[in-house]
Amino acid sequence: MKKRLTLRQKRAITGFLFILPWFIGFALYYVKSLIQTVQFALSKIDIAASGGYTATFTGLDNFKYAFLEHAQFNQVLVNSLIDILLDVPFIVFFSLLMAILLNSKFKGRGLVRTIFFLPILLGSGAVLETLELATQNIQGGAAAMSTEMAPVAGVNVDYFLSILLEVGLPVRLLDFIVGLVGGIYEIVRASSVQIIIFIAALQSVSPSLYEVSKIEGATPYETFWKVTFPMVSPLILTNVVYTIVDKFVNSQVVDIAYSTAFTNYNYGLSSAMSVISTVIVCLILLIVGGLITKITFYYN
Repeated sequence: MKKRLTLRQKRAITGFLFILPWFIGFALYYVKSLIQTVQFALSKIDIAASGGYTATFTGLDNFKYAFLEHAQFNQVLVNSLIDILLDVPFIVFFSLLMAILLNSKFKGRGLVRTIFFLPILLGSGAVLETLELATQNIQGGAAAMSTEMAPVAGVNVDYFLSILLEVGLPVRLLDFIVGLVGGIYEIVRASSVQIIIFIAALQSVSPSLYEVSKIEGATPYETFWKVTFPMVSPLILTNVVYTIVDKFVNSQVVDIAYSTAFTNYNYGLSSAMSVISTVIVCLILLIVGGLITKITFYYN
């Protein structure tokens, strides 16, 4: 008599089949490139005039140069990691807030959802460069306009900042707040995928849970923390991982590694920079994933 599979085993098989195409592509294409990158990082690469290359093993020389001698790598790496750790919580929080708002019923909801999804459609190639240039021009014009209007309207940003300093707020906190407000466009641009994921999570929550909480007299605040937040918590981990990887891919560390390889033609050093930054980001993902998993609620 054949042994029947349990529900847990069936779900495990379903999950494995779901990721199988990705796993096959990862094993066939990415693993080979990863091994080659590590080989390049441990070697000096000389490009032959007739084509091809020769790799001379140099050990950890490229890593030592990246850490101890390169003029910009350490500073850019630290700044990029700080930006990732500071921006990720605000991007995820903003995405969850907007998803809750967009999931509610109001006229024009489809149009508003499309507007928040537009950064994904317009975030590639020449379109992205055009949008960034337009944003710079708008910011420059707005800055000039605010400078001209400040004496007339009596608006003085420095005055308000000085008041906050006198109240006792730390200078670093004020700098962080000002930088966060200045980067609101980047936060909105980086939140499109996360908003869609959270909307899908919110729509999968059973309406009966909200009905029960309403019958029990729960306030909207209590409903959020007792129903909404636990039900979307598994997707919080997904969005955090996605946001960290997305921020890393668009960081200056990648730009330095790219210019080192294709401008200075130092493929060994570029590979070492890529390996260092990738290992650090993977460690951050493991730590953050472990912490979030402890507070994640899985509904069966």
